[in-house]
Amino acid sequence: MNQLSRRRFLKIGAGSIVASAGLRQAARLAEPARAAAQSVVRRVPTFCNICFWECGAIASVRDGKLWKIEGNPLDPLSHGRLCPRGTGGIGAQFDPDRLRSPLIRVSHRGEDKWKAVTWEEALNVVAEKMQKIKSDYGPESFALFTHSLGGRFIQHTMRAYGTENITEPSFAQCRGPRDVGFTLTYGDDPRSPERTDIENAQCIVLIGSHLGENMHNTQVQEFAHAVGRGASIIVVDPRFSVAASKAKYYLPIKPGTDIALLLAWMNVIVSEKLYDKEYIDKYGFGFDQFAQIVQPYTPEWAYPETGIEPETIRATAREMARYRPATLIHPGRHTNWYGDDAQRSRAIALLNALMGSWGRKGGLWMPASLDIPAYPYPPYPKPARPAADNPGNKYPFADQSISTGIRDATISGQPYPIKGWMVYSTNLIYSLPSPPETIRAIQNLDFLVVIDTVPSEIAGWADVVLPESIYLERYDDLHTNPFKQPYIALRQPVVDAPADQKPNWWIAKTLAEKLGLGAYYPWKDIEEYLAWRVKAAGCSFEQLKRDGVILGAKQPIYFDEGAAATFDTPSKKIEFYSVQLQRAGFDPVPKYTRPDPGPPGSYRLLYGRAPMHTFSRTQTNPLLMDLESENSVWLNATEAVRLGFKNGDYVRLRNQDGVLSNRIAVKATERIRPDCVYMVHGFGHTAKGLRGAVGKGASDTQLMTRYKTDPLMGGTGLHVNFVTIEPEV
Repeated sequence: MNQLSRRRFLKIGAGSIVASAGLRQAARLAEPARAAAQSVVRRVPTFCNICFWECGAIASVRDGKLWKIEGNPLDPLSHGRLCPRGTGGIGAQFDPDRLRSPLIRVSHRGEDKWKAVTWEEALNVVAEKMQKIKSDYGPESFALFTHSLGGRFIQHTMRAYGTENITEPSFAQCRGPRDVGFTLTYGDDPRSPERTDIENAQCIVLIGSHLGENMHNTQVQEFAHAVGRGASIIVVDPRFSVAASKAKYYLPIKPGTDIALLLAWMNVIVSEKLYDKEYIDKYGFGFDQFAQIVQPYTPEWAYPETGIEPETIRATAREMARYRPATLIHPGRHTNWYGDDAQRSRAIALLNALMGSWGRKGGLWMPASLDIPAYPYPPYPKPARPAADNPGNKYPFADQSISTGIRDATISGQPYPIKGWMVYSTNLIYSLPSPPETIRAIQNLDFLVVIDTVPSEIAGWADVVLPESIYLERYDDLHTNPFKQPYIALRQPVVDAPADQKPNWWIAKTLAEKLGLGAYYPWKDIEEYLAWRVKAAGCSFEQLKRDGVILGAKQPIYFDEGAAATFDTPSKKIEFYSVQLQRAGFDPVPKYTRPDPGPPGSYRLLYGRAPMHTFSRTQTNPLLMDLESENSVWLNATEAVRLGFKNGDYVRLRNQDGVLSNRIAVKATERIRPDCVYMVHGFGHTAKGLRGAVGKGASDTQLMTRYKTDPLMGGTGLHVNFVTIEPEV
């Protein structure tokens, strides 16, 4: 392949990450243009809810029926384009497995036997149970597990009720180690969406970040353009991912040895004086101590640990330095791997600091935001007891609630009993490691209520299930995340719910009124609330409804453009050497610990995402399941031959504790190291109500019976499980 055709191939390949699956869906959904022209089409701006990125979108309704959804060109996140999940979002309305009415359990928990009731009946039961738990144990004994923007009003009701035990699994099971590692270094975290300036980066380093498979729309669009303009890409991954296929350097690292490679890179950059000295002199703290600590970690030292040859380590370190400060070492998203993940993320933060990329073009920009006043609610009652997730401040750098900490308190009753759970929009059986522990905790509860759109596994254990309308059928709170350009985005109803589903704000408000907390909802409906906030920000609610998004004035996002170079650390600088970590008994500079090996003959279990699915939430969406209806297990081709398996054979995985998976097809490939296997997360459903997804593929979570807890912040490292492979009998 000549150089010109190779570049063209890479550019087309990167662009197809975004477009190909979406085009396939559009072809299925769209009728001929002539028929559309003869129909009445109504276009409604909103924003997506298939993942947390929440891109601006425009939904089209033709002849009264939901027809298609596409990107809003005014939106700074989508730039007028949606990912495959976004374009397939309309399938959520037509999902045949949707919950249609409130349900009350009529048998033992977990048996999926229900009685359909009215909302009045269901919420009366919820309010009665909550009041009893409050009377018997105190309001703190009721906990909320929540995910995404839609849970904001539910959180408001729970705080008015009197509990601070409100937790999001996305902290301890996803982004928490990353956020803590960066905050220890810079005094701030990478945010959501991430402040990655892929658009302007000249060198992009991805360490286990599967851009193109982990489908975050803005980043994937920018990554496709970066590949097309010839940016230097370095990918570190045990698996040859889609992103790796675009790389100048691909480093097939031994799983669990990332910190060793990061230390070796820093050793080269420091010893060869390739770092940004002016930047570090101006903004850095403790650099001399840091430099002394990384001195022993040579590429030769790292080679037997990582499997990466010394000259490759040196070449890639020099490649990063060549393009600084427009070199971005991506902070990642799902960073809970081996139990030392906050320090791993801190090492990534320090490598960015050596490049001088924090606050610089092509690195990590400073977020801009609009001042949107909060609604003037009464003050919340002060809980009599602190949150139960982190007793004694065992994990001293946890700055958010630890979901597995709430689970532990529910099991042990310490520091006090947790007797009620409300679960909103998160399938805890799949989002928390070790499902048996989750089930054990549930069995200690007096009451469990689940708010969801489908009868998920966690719903099967509930006492009451409340059916929420999907995002295309409801208003939510304003979307105002800081970004490159500040904005306000509005989610508004496009079509009516097909049955007796209700929006989260209505559920939260009505429940609060039944709990005697009506004063916390002084507005009569969600439009009144939203209009007040938009007007208080000096903007027009009518314009927001019409356009879906209002952009604020551009602000400086780089230090050299006038963005404030402030660091909320003890030294008020970038902390190469962390005194606060040292005083708490931790390594002030990240230190490498060799990962534990698995049993003889086993493979380390790795997992990731697919571009058409979000966690375990989308497997009942008929459009997205049509793109990928089950997962497969990636197995090194040589290992497959040795074991007697060929591509497409169905097998079962057995983990180190004897747990056996559902059947799963083998993907025999040279694109993965021989010491590990890989599977996409979210498949292998067991809930009877998920008729279109039950039994399709295997569940990685089912095999995650072990995890290592990060000592800094309580996150759960999940890449510590091992499997053997057995033929399907």
